Amino acid sequence: MKRKIIFFSLVIIIIGSFFIYTIFSNKTDFVSYSFFAEQMKANSIETSIISEETIKFTLKDGNQYLCQNPKSPDLAERLLLSGTAISFEKSVEEKLVFILDILFYIIFAVAIIFIYKRFISPSSFKVAKKTQAYFSDIVGMEDVKKAALQVVDMLKKPNFYQRKGIRIPKGILLEGDPGNGKTLFARALANEAGIKFIPTKATDFESMFMAIGPMKVKMLFRKARKNAPCIVFIDEFDGIGTKRNYSGNAIETENTRIVTALLNELDGFQVNSGVLVVAATNSIKALDEALVRPGRFDSKFYVPYPDKNARLALIEKYTGNKQLDSMVSKDKLAEKLKGASCAYIESLLNNAALLAQSQGQDSIQEIHIAQAAKEM
Repeated sequence: MKRKIIFFSLVIIIIGSFFIYTIFSNKTDFVSYSFFAEQMKANSIETSIISEETIKFTLKDGNQYLCQNPKSPDLAERLLLSGTAISFEKSVEEKLVFILDILFYIIFAVAIIFIYKRFISPSSFKVAKKTQAYFSDIVGMEDVKKAALQVVDMLKKPNFYQRKGIRIPKGILLEGDPGNGKTLFARALANEAGIKFIPTKATDFESMFMAIGPMKVKMLFRKARKNAPCIVFIDEFDGIGTKRNYSGNAIETENTRIVTALLNELDGFQVNSGVLVVAATNSIKALDEALVRPGRFDSKFYVPYPDKNARLALIEKYTGNKQLDSMVSKDKLAEKLKGASCAYIESLLNNAALLAQSQGQDSIQEIHIAQAAKEM
């Protein structure tokens, strides 16, 4: 905000200074054109500056005068024939146009720099060496953990698997409703495997400018290859990987370009390139068929809502440092939370603890849980 204020203040100062100079710099005596014509006829004029409205001339005795410009077509020729050195001065309007042109190019350059830093800069995608998440933070999903770790082991020992003729999968697709741990799983996978993690989401590729999205896709995978072995995580994958529609409107055209860029990057992976794409989506059916075919996303896992055992484990986990009232049955609470997501359970218990604290209670009672559920 401060930079914008400084920039516009400078613009105002420049324009104001120009007008002040234009108004006060001209202190030359104004004379009639007839006087000018007499001096020209007598070859007494040393120099003259011709502008749109006036003629500023200097006599050989050093005196300067100003007269009206009659805009005679042969005026310049007659002055030159009289031995006068002439020059032409731009009008105020022409000077203003020149200044505005300069300002336009400055603003244009600033806009390009802003667009580059905001939408195109390689720093748009951060590389994390540690994610501070572990599989112990994830309740359930044991089969998914085991399968994913095998894929990561292939990333870390590419030559071993290559000798056995095994191709490393290019991608893992996680499908499931929001709040059940897809993002947490991807972060924990990178941390458990001890490899770098590049988190992204669909909105990172959206832009008000056409062709920025595909460019950022290429930039992302270029960075991933430089940091291999690593995991590229794309959240809300259905936001950029939806089925291509060739209707011709701008939004669909940009989406088609992004999907095509993704296909090119996935197909461009060299064997055992050390890059694994983990994508999270709410619906595989919404994705373009070419993206999810075998050879691109070889592993597809469904992340369900937690079952009763998982819900009990979540209640144990999220009440570890929150005291539950002895009248609250964890088993019954797990039954009541059937169909609830992991995120919902965590948020419910946290809000219930806040309510108990605000009411001066040392433990979470059923009334606190019920009230928290109503407010969510």
